[in-house]
Amino acid sequence: MLQRLTIRDFVIVDRLELEFAQGFGAFTGETGAGKSILVDALAFVLGERADSGLVRAGAARAEVTAAFDVAALPGVGEWLAEQDLAAPEDGELLLRRVLEAGGRSRAYINGSPATLQQLKAVAEDLVDIHGQHAHQSLLRGDAQRALLDGQAGLRDDVRAVGEAWRAWQEARMLFDEAERNGAQLAEERERLAWEVQELESLGLAGDEWESLNLEHKRLAHAASLIDGARYSLNVLTDAEGACEEQLDGALTRLDDLSSFDPGLAAVAELLRSAQTELVEAVSELRRYADRVELDPDRLAEAERRIDAVLSCARKYRETPETLPARLESARQRLAQLGEASDLEALAARVAAAESRYRGLAQALSKKRAKAAEALGKEVSAVMQELALSGGKFQIGLVPLEDGSAHGLEQVEFRIAGLSGSAAKPLAKVASGGELSRISLAIQVVTTRQAKVPTLVFDEVDVGIGGGVAEVVGRLLHRLGQDRQVLCVTHLPQVAARADHQWQVAKSQKGGEVLSRVLSLDAPGRVEEIARMLGGVEITATTRRHAEEMLAAG
Repeated sequence: MLQRLTIRDFVIVDRLELEFAQGFGAFTGETGAGKSILVDALAFVLGERADSGLVRAGAARAEVTAAFDVAALPGVGEWLAEQDLAAPEDGELLLRRVLEAGGRSRAYINGSPATLQQLKAVAEDLVDIHGQHAHQSLLRGDAQRALLDGQAGLRDDVRAVGEAWRAWQEARMLFDEAERNGAQLAEERERLAWEVQELESLGLAGDEWESLNLEHKRLAHAASLIDGARYSLNVLTDAEGACEEQLDGALTRLDDLSSFDPGLAAVAELLRSAQTELVEAVSELRRYADRVELDPDRLAEAERRIDAVLSCARKYRETPETLPARLESARQRLAQLGEASDLEALAARVAAAESRYRGLAQALSKKRAKAAEALGKEVSAVMQELALSGGKFQIGLVPLEDGSAHGLEQVEFRIAGLSGSAAKPLAKVASGGELSRISLAIQVVTTRQAKVPTLVFDEVDVGIGGGVAEVVGRLLHRLGQDRQVLCVTHLPQVAARADHQWQVAKSQKGGEVLSRVLSLDAPGRVEEIARMLGGVEITATTRRHAEEMLAAG
């Protein structure tokens, strides 16, 4: 769960550190006080996109740090190890993100630099944020499909269907191309066949060009190499007064003198080591001199080979080093064109790819249908609690004749029973307030099975009031019994159900408007709930009503 959130110079927050606990916590305050900024700060540190507008005016950078207790989430430790990131200390995971005023962003996980992708990846196991406009996304077909598939655990099935769809479409494109461009493809096949034959005849191996140049250089300078080796042997050992002979003499003399002064013994040892290396060098030189020989025929052969390679490289506008890759590319394309020339084989390939796609897609459809029925019943039950009496949530699976990358159907959220209506698409039935309640019902149901330990709701109760608000508070409190729930709300009925409450307010500091957050004790909660009930002027009656609401919660 989220333990701590530290914010520095973020929008209108200058310095803020909040401590969190298990259960249901509510953020309240007047409109514009900065309640949703706290949610934005949490989303920012979890890897959401950001721009320099998030940096408080006049500040050099914004910084947000979030500490999570992940002792009960062993998968997080394994993921960190896979990413070569530091393991949690005492079960605490520390996420930090800094945004410069110029727009540059940096991220850290347990003090180690990290990418935004890594932040987002680890955030999936930590927090689920439901924004205040979540109900609007439910009107989009892609969002409806993603919600159903995510709830049913079908992401792997959807991925497999998408891959099969792309394979089918690629096979169809190749078949269509072969039918349309038969003559053009035949010309390309003929050209590539000549190219492959010529490059294969050249027979240039991957590393041959480098070794060929080295051999040519050695053969071209063979006389100089032989002379140099013989001269060196004379200087070192063969000539009268050579180094080896003089070194022997010096070493013998020093050995005799070291009996008079032991200090010379160390010098003698150094020379003895040099003598050993000199002997090895002489031996190696003799072997080299015996091996190197003048070979004009081999030199001429190497020069002819180099000329042939250079000529071929110029013809194809390549470098000698890239000719082997050119040959491999030509072979692959020729193989593809060979397949393209066999229309029957291509048609069979299309049929096989389509069959595989439809098999996977039909299996996905069955799983979707089962999940849609179960989710519809659960959401419908919660809708009754939210004063949507008689409303029934249904998930329609509209068939797509040709299919798509997402399957054989389009997912469509429908509502029946409101105002006596038959089942119709969500966008055509629900009013703004009803849509908010339906969205909340879906979120409550889907989060029951979510694995993340922290749920954040940002004013998802917009458009709700009266007795329904009490139900919303009760639902969120129920969720808070199993996990950590944080909610930004303007409803006293919801806030009264919270286990913890914070008040967000604006303050003046040096002529600047800043947001501050207070953790409320019992008397403070009474005052805040009373303010939410009665507005600016708080009376004894509103305080008594606030006390009653808190006692009932």
